[in-house]
Amino acid sequence: MRPTAPDKLSRKSQTTGFTLTELLVVIAIIGILAAVLLPALSRAKSRAQTIACINNLKQLELCVHLYTCDNNDCLVPNNSVASISSLGGTATSTAKGISWCLDGIDGQSAVTQSSPSNIINGLLFRYNTSIKIYHCPADQSTLETPDWKPLPQLRWRSYNMSQSINGYPEFVPPDAPGWFMIYWTNLPSCKKFTQIYHPVPSELFVFIDENEDTIFDAQFGNVGNPPLPYYSPDQWWDMPSNRHNQGADLSFADGHVEHWRWKMPMIFHDFPQLVSPEGMSDYRRVQGAMKQK
Repeated sequence: MRPTAPDKLSRKSQTTGFTLTELLVVIAIIGILAAVLLPALSRAKSRAQTIACINNLKQLELCVHLYTCDNNDCLVPNNSVASISSLGGTATSTAKGISWCLDGIDGQSAVTQSSPSNIINGLLFRYNTSIKIYHCPADQSTLETPDWKPLPQLRWRSYNMSQSINGYPEFVPPDAPGWFMIYWTNLPSCKKFTQIYHPVPSELFVFIDENEDTIFDAQFGNVGNPPLPYYSPDQWWDMPSNRHNQGADLSFADGHVEHWRWKMPMIFHDFPQLVSPEGMSDYRRVQGAMKQK
């Protein structure tokens, strides 16, 4: 007996359709592949961001060297310093003048600066006019209003310069508080490249990928380096970033860049922040890469 037309259609639908079991198997396979591939893709993205960050720091370090060659061995000024009483306080200028970057002057910080003018008017911009080299691609922090309300725009800058590089120089206003003058006279820095010897250029960091919660001015400061004439606890003024697989990138005075992984996550809670016993080795490591008395 020859099958009728409806019988043919019924058989065709039975041979070409998918059962619920088959669909569930396909979905399970896709889920397994996603679980295997997504972490690998995430690691690859993180690695690419770290490489781009390292390249940015190499470019900035080259700018510093070009400035030094053009200015009779003098290191670029590092004069923009802001003071805040707490993490929720308003940053106010403590030291200001010509500088590699003007963030921190008159309350304009990397957190609130809506335009890159402080970078453009800095002393290094003429050597490389790319704004992008000042920003770490892994830094997703956005600008904020002066009263700490978040804005959608990414910040312009992620890196800071060590106070050891021509920091706390002559441009201190006459009304600077007394406590600042004590810091100023006891925190050592190098004015010329030939003065870099303790630590040596390959061990003295210049730029650091800074934590997005502490980058108020253009200088990476460290209160305990060296101990002050009076009691000064080990505490973070400025903190390295935690963006790169619990690590940060640093450029050094001889021109090379390193990636440092932290033993403890760099999570900022308060200003200034006491160093925990677990994080002391990371703290000492950063101190050891700064100029000593």
